[in-house]
Amino acid sequence: MLAAIPKTPHFGWKTRNSVPGRHKAARCSKWMMMTGYLLRAVFSAVLLAPLAAGPAQAYLKTDVSPSGSYLAGRSAAKLKDNDVASRYLNQVLKWDEGNPLLTEKIFLLELSEGNLTKAEGYATEVLKFNSQQRMARIVLGLREFRARRYEEARKNFAEAAYTPVGELTSALLIAWSYAGEGELNPAMKALDRLDSNESFGTFKAFHAALIADYLGNSIRAEASYRKAYEEAGMSLRVAQAYGNFLWRNGRPAEAQKVYRAFLANDENPLILAALEASLKNGKPQAFISSPGAGAAEALFSLATSMTDEQSIDVALLYTRLALGLDADKPVLFTLLGDTYEDMRRFDKAIEAYSEVPEGSALRSNADMEIAVSLQRLDRKDEALDGLKQLVAREPDNYEAIVTLGNIYRSNEDHAAAAKAYDDAIALITEHVPGHWRVYYYDGIAHERLKQWDIAEQRFRRALELSPDEPSVLNYLGYSMIEKRINLAEATDMVRRAVELKPNDGYIIDSLGWAYYQLGDFEQAVIHIERAVELLPADPIIAEHLGDAYWRVGRKLEARFQWQHARDNKPEPEDLKRIEDKIKNGMPEETPVTPAQNAPAPSNG
Repeated sequence: MLAAIPKTPHFGWKTRNSVPGRHKAARCSKWMMMTGYLLRAVFSAVLLAPLAAGPAQAYLKTDVSPSGSYLAGRSAAKLKDNDVASRYLNQVLKWDEGNPLLTEKIFLLELSEGNLTKAEGYATEVLKFNSQQRMARIVLGLREFRARRYEEARKNFAEAAYTPVGELTSALLIAWSYAGEGELNPAMKALDRLDSNESFGTFKAFHAALIADYLGNSIRAEASYRKAYEEAGMSLRVAQAYGNFLWRNGRPAEAQKVYRAFLANDENPLILAALEASLKNGKPQAFISSPGAGAAEALFSLATSMTDEQSIDVALLYTRLALGLDADKPVLFTLLGDTYEDMRRFDKAIEAYSEVPEGSALRSNADMEIAVSLQRLDRKDEALDGLKQLVAREPDNYEAIVTLGNIYRSNEDHAAAAKAYDDAIALITEHVPGHWRVYYYDGIAHERLKQWDIAEQRFRRALELSPDEPSVLNYLGYSMIEKRINLAEATDMVRRAVELKPNDGYIIDSLGWAYYQLGDFEQAVIHIERAVELLPADPIIAEHLGDAYWRVGRKLEARFQWQHARDNKPEPEDLKRIEDKIKNGMPEETPVTPAQNAPAPSNG
């Protein structure tokens, strides 16, 4: 069903595949060293309280009693308003000095806000009652690392290696501490500890390459770069670093080949900037210029792999720690903004993106992401103004124009959205598979404008570019089902979408609705019941189930489902139709069969 279509897709440099609304935003795989190589269980040993999404609004602000402050702090923490939570809990700690659990919680909150000096102080206190607190060991180890007291740093890192993620963090940071001392072999030996877990192979290869490169061993560096590139060539950082190495070593044509291979799938501004610079001859600076930059890259590698709700709090901590080192600040502030977006702290995301400096290749992306966050905060005029200014400055910025179209579509200004998407399509000179999205979004806009001929062309073009996109198969198939045209083809499309996303309630509903339109009401019931199990609060799916029940003679159950649909706040035009069914039932109706349909149009 069409309700599954997200309203505000990200189409910035991250090229996210899902968006807020019906589906939770997914963090971009291009950040990641390797897709899916760390399971949720890896992070289960990290003791962070579960935090609910959304800005802090409901917690107490006036009660200054110990119990009131404690409850207010907990409420703020659940809403991920960590700075407010820390202030309240610090008040409680004054009344209950030395409380271990409170001290540890405040330590993590201060770290999450980037208050490293305070966090280091609390880390020292935490270790007095919990000598194995992993994050405290990492924080104090990094303090020693920055002071170039590498041996002391290693002692702390070693104490943190008692969980899988701790083992990985420890090995990478210990290896970089040896690099700080100019010791290649001990660094490589530290990385050998990662052999115990094959999921860590790409980490090992990549950081072995970076360390050997930093220490001037080009032969060993190239071998490791090649291995990392073979395993994760579509990782942004692997492509950047390998291309940088080739370019610095007098092989710009090979570097350009790496860059172009990446750009064939993702028009990332950092890779675009590297390609353009390499074509101008010159010589780049080293990708890693100091041990601190290497340690920051290790933390960045880890943070970008933490993509689920259980680990995102740890990703925030690692990003904050990386920012305290000699790091690639524009990239890290962009990651910080991404992380806050996924935590639904859009105010904090705006602050982070605003730190990306003018002149950075990521500045335009930051402006786009700020606009998206403003839109989510319902500051629609500011969002549109910012994007319009960006497009005026950069009229050929395809990503910015598509993002502008997304904001218009989110505001249900489908005419303006279609105009923006059409403008973006006009800029395409050479199609890549990722361009399916703009055709899909444009198809949605034209379909909402009741311009079906254009919409269908756009959807079919999207499928030419990426034939197995469930969202496109579902939207086009469902639209055809609703219009009762080409039902056999439409049903095949939706059936394929279900195969690709077997637990998507909206798509399963589409398949059930296809069977309904074909008159196979028993099959319709089976599929739509499954859709209701997956999405019990969706009014349209409940209405569909009521319709299917009515057709198979289960009329009491049908009215119950329609009442359920009514109670789940459908759109006004849907509510009127649902209430009429509750009152009057449904008239008899002859279903349309595939034989009654015109042949499917060609993919023009």
